[in-house]
Amino acid sequence: MNAMHFPRQVIYGENSLKKVGEAARQEGRRALVISDPVMNDLGKVAACTHLLEESGVEVLTYLGVESEPTDKYVEKALFICRESACDLLVSIGGGSCIDTAKAVSVLMTNGGLASDYMNEKTIAAKEALPHIAIPTTGGTGSEATDATVITHESSGVKMMIKQPAFMPKIAIVDPFLTLLTPPGTTAAGGVDSLTHALEAYISKVAHPFTDQLALSAFKLIMDNLQDAYQDGQNVKARSNTMFASMQAGMAFSNASVCLVHGMSRPLGALFHVPHGISNAMLLPVVLEYSKNACEERLYELACHVYPEFKNVSVSEGSNTLVHRILTLCEDLNVPNLRSWGIDHDAFERALPKMADDALTSGSPGNNPKVPTKDEIIDLYQKAYRYQY
Repeated sequence: MNAMHFPRQVIYGENSLKKVGEAARQEGRRALVISDPVMNDLGKVAACTHLLEESGVEVLTYLGVESEPTDKYVEKALFICRESACDLLVSIGGGSCIDTAKAVSVLMTNGGLASDYMNEKTIAAKEALPHIAIPTTGGTGSEATDATVITHESSGVKMMIKQPAFMPKIAIVDPFLTLLTPPGTTAAGGVDSLTHALEAYISKVAHPFTDQLALSAFKLIMDNLQDAYQDGQNVKARSNTMFASMQAGMAFSNASVCLVHGMSRPLGALFHVPHGISNAMLLPVVLEYSKNACEERLYELACHVYPEFKNVSVSEGSNTLVHRILTLCEDLNVPNLRSWGIDHDAFERALPKMADDALTSGSPGNNPKVPTKDEIIDLYQKAYRYQY
């Protein structure tokens, strides 16, 4: 028996941002908009604020999300939300902005610290403050998941927190918001979505409902990501990758992620590598490690994207799919850890902690082939110097 969790309402399509005022008016009267300096400079925060105020919603802003989300960002946004008696949250930006707002929404009504909710030490018993999530990158899918990833600054642990209360109440997915996304960010977000779809499909806890979402998302990304990367103004490619990102988010939120994500979070926490980029850098070595344990599932993905694969063997089809994924990563100029600029000595010293943190997250346990600590260390070392 399986259960599925989604936002109560999803509004998607070109110009869907225009619905934010109407949606907000149904949920509250005083909104805290959580975003970052880039979105503010691009005018996205002002556009959102104008639509909210036009609908009679008072607006306050917190624009301090300047990196991957941390518990300090959450505390600062939470203080503003409480002091101003906000009854609604609106996040506009990438996954960092949305994840920060998710934590604030739960802490506003349930209290405590973000760390209290890791590994379900505390269960959010009360309904969270209404949260409207508006993604501006076709990547994380966070607008459609009940998970948030928050770095605990003092311990350096990237906390994976997953409970139904963290699900945004409303998601607004407008591909026009991604048209100014730079190629590097487009590539990182797209490979992040690809990884979500792939891991949701090969996860040990995948089921028929999540399979359909993962299959659709995977095909859309393989068919459109390179076009969106090469021409950021390609509205069709942007729309397809944005829709795929949401589907992939729904898939992994209900089927979980696997080894790539388990290894990715420590890289972000210790070396401040953005989540999408760390996923992209780890995907090749983890695929090579895992492929023999999930040949049938990879073959099914291959046949869904490329119908001609139905005429080849399972082994040939799965190996060819892996090769095409790696070729896509190469075409998108995905770097290795060394070329990203991570110091080798610091990296080597951090390996035992990163491997422990990866295993503690629980995600590697969903992988078709579950690694030992030593195997994770070996995979990190291969990713550091990986060459396509």
